[in-house]
Amino acid sequence: MVKIVGAGPGAKDLITVRGMRMLNEADVIIYAGSLVNEELLEYAKKDCEIYNSAYMNLREVIDVIVKAEGEGKNIVRLHTGDPSLYGAIREQIEELAKYGITCEICPGVSSFLAAAAAVKCEYTVPDVAQTVIITRMPGRTPVPDNESIAKLAQHGTSMAVFLSSSHLEELKEELYKGAFTPDTPCALCYKVSWEDEKCIRTTLKDLDSEARKAGITRTALVLVGEFLGDKYSFSKLYDPEFTTEYRK
Repeated sequence: MVKIVGAGPGAKDLITVRGMRMLNEADVIIYAGSLVNEELLEYAKKDCEIYNSAYMNLREVIDVIVKAEGEGKNIVRLHTGDPSLYGAIREQIEELAKYGITCEICPGVSSFLAAAAAVKCEYTVPDVAQTVIITRMPGRTPVPDNESIAKLAQHGTSMAVFLSSSHLEELKEELYKGAFTPDTPCALCYKVSWEDEKCIRTTLKDLDSEARKAGITRTALVLVGEFLGDKYSFSKLYDPEFTTEYRK
């Protein structure tokens, strides 16, 4: 069995306890070196075999796993954030199944959650937004036509846009085609939870210029929506006039 582990957004102590234990027990770790904080490898045993998948293709990753499985070793595939978001795990799971190798997935803290924590906001505030859209701009990897930023932006709800910090001018023009305006609040969150974290609150009209000032061109998440603004309603859950099964 292969353990697919979410490393979290970056900080060494934001991996789950289960994920840390899996790293402790691993004989082989294949980690996404372009994004995973190498400090997490300090949880590995001294004699653990460590591979950086930034320099590997899918075939090479599978070959390492198949060999290690045949030798009866504990294997961890360490992915950034949570493996279910832009983790490219399905292809690995299906390739390994051809060899009779199963996978266990350990979830992790996604960067869109760490970003909300960093800017001290809530995506789902009453009378503003009760839905979060997680998406990305097309690049070398395309996006389905029905999931274009312009179409998703028509909902006007909270958005977390991944993998798009090198396309900020194009991103804001696409957002304008939906329900957003130049004055819509947004945040640019760079390497959240790392030592060099930067979080910039601004408006859409200034998003790209603020990024240039800060020298941010990659590894940043864009949050967009009125949930970053000042207007909202209090939750009914804690309203003294609101009855629940616990509070009359």
